[in-house]
Amino acid sequence: MISKLISNEDFSVYNGENTILRKAQLRMLEILVQVSSICDKHAIPYWIDYGTLLGAVRHNGFIPWDDDLDISILKKDYTKLSKVLQKELPLNLVFQNWKNEKKLTLKVTKIRDIYSYYDDGLTKRGETKHQGIFIDIFTIENIPSIRIKRFIDFFYGRSFRRLRGLNTNKTEYFLSYVIWPWALLLAFISRISSFLLKSHTLANIYGGLNLPVYHKKNDIFPLQKICFEGLEFSCPNNHQKFLTSIYG
Repeated sequence: MISKLISNEDFSVYNGENTILRKAQLRMLEILVQVSSICDKHAIPYWIDYGTLLGAVRHNGFIPWDDDLDISILKKDYTKLSKVLQKELPLNLVFQNWKNEKKLTLKVTKIRDIYSYYDDGLTKRGETKHQGIFIDIFTIENIPSIRIKRFIDFFYGRSFRRLRGLNTNKTEYFLSYVIWPWALLLAFISRISSFLLKSHTLANIYGGLNLPVYHKKNDIFPLQKICFEGLEFSCPNNHQKFLTSIYG
């Protein structure tokens, strides 16, 4: 029934040809093609994630009203990916993360088009060096359990965001400054525990998106291919279960 309703609805009202949204989506697609090519060249596994994956399954492309594009990568591959992207991205694209852009309040990497402007509602125009159309790269790591992850990230993520200026309250900043070293220690202990326990539970890194969502490794790997806007990109092995864990 849902599929029938979806197929009969006219989505052109959202992202019809030559609309601003459609132009932005196609620019994001071009960025994804560049990043995917570099990942494949260096044998770095990635997968489309969140609404992008949902759009691929439900619409064979963007959700018609979606205005972002998401991919994910394992933490152990992130250092390699960040190095090769900064070397091999074309001149019109820039690598932006929490290390080279101090105004980013989440540990999420963005690959941005420098010849555009995108209002994400989080940063003021001109506040960051680059604010063009982008795709998000989320980093995923092993965790002992989702409860432990959420407990630690309450302190880790909260402190990280406030030290980055998300909240201008001086008391909040001071408390975050005090809590931050302990949050780092808790995250370190959690990672050691995950290694010793050989955990196969995966979630966003500390300081990334603090969502009550986790995945099992065998629901992601081995990666498969899926059609998105007429092209093939990597996706989780069991994408139905993967999406259910996010959206229900």
